Amino acid sequence: MIKKGISHIGIIFLYALAYLPLPILYGLSNFLFYPLYYIVGYRKKVVRENLALSFPEKSYAERIGIEKRYFRYLVDLMLEIVKTSKITQKELENMVQFENFELIEKYFSEGKSILAATGHVGNWELCVVALSTKLKNKQNKVIYKPLNNPVFDDWFYKLRSRFGNDMITMRQTLRSVVASKNEQTIYCFAGDQSPVRSEVQYNLEFLNQTTAVLLGLEKIALQTNRPIIYFEVDAYKRGKYLVKIRELCEVPQVTKGHQITDMFFHELEKTIKAQPVHWLWSHRRWKLNK
Repeated sequence: MIKKGISHIGIIFLYALAYLPLPILYGLSNFLFYPLYYIVGYRKKVVRENLALSFPEKSYAERIGIEKRYFRYLVDLMLEIVKTSKITQKELENMVQFENFELIEKYFSEGKSILAATGHVGNWELCVVALSTKLKNKQNKVIYKPLNNPVFDDWFYKLRSRFGNDMITMRQTLRSVVASKNEQTIYCFAGDQSPVRSEVQYNLEFLNQTTAVLLGLEKIALQTNRPIIYFEVDAYKRGKYLVKIRELCEVPQVTKGHQITDMFFHELEKTIKAQPVHWLWSHRRWKLNK
């Protein structure tokens, strides 16, 4: 009960923060970076190790530069996510733009449903919320992993679904796809999450390391033959995101082996190398390698 009460107090604090204008939140972010990086050192060891293994060709000084800029962005990201709980549609449209949205419209005009794949690059939360405002009467179904804390999980659920996203837990994905087979939908996957050890079925080379990966996107694609698109999130300016939409695979059932998964991680690696500051380096992505 005490833990739940503390969580509710935390949610009240987050909602209070969310009412602040973005310029003030960015000013707060400038200040919070210093204690987070120099005093708390939140997962600094994890970030440093991930960068060293992913970019062995870079000098130590170059990696430390990426590390510091990553932590600066991480504070921005956390406060932007907080802001999303109270953001207006106008503010959202000002922060997130889409390039080649015509590809989605083309598939919908052909009567097709779509699978969309992205990674934890830039503010993926904000971009998926923004997508729901663009889809009009089409359903945007977002696959997510529930948090262990039910109070914060409920807060995130409301944040992610406030403009119409239909949130689907990872374990319910296939059931949801079957239930909505007669509707035009777009299912959004963040495909770079780590599987638990008992679920590992495939490993590939990603960012210079052997990496255990999830196969959910590939399995759904092969079963439904829905075209797959890739969302490349470009954090080109503070508080400004451009979601570049590209075709990943038009006819999944003609692929072989784990070609779909390989293609996704190939694209994601290119995205990360182009803007290394904006991937979620504090995630223990390679913990199964220990």
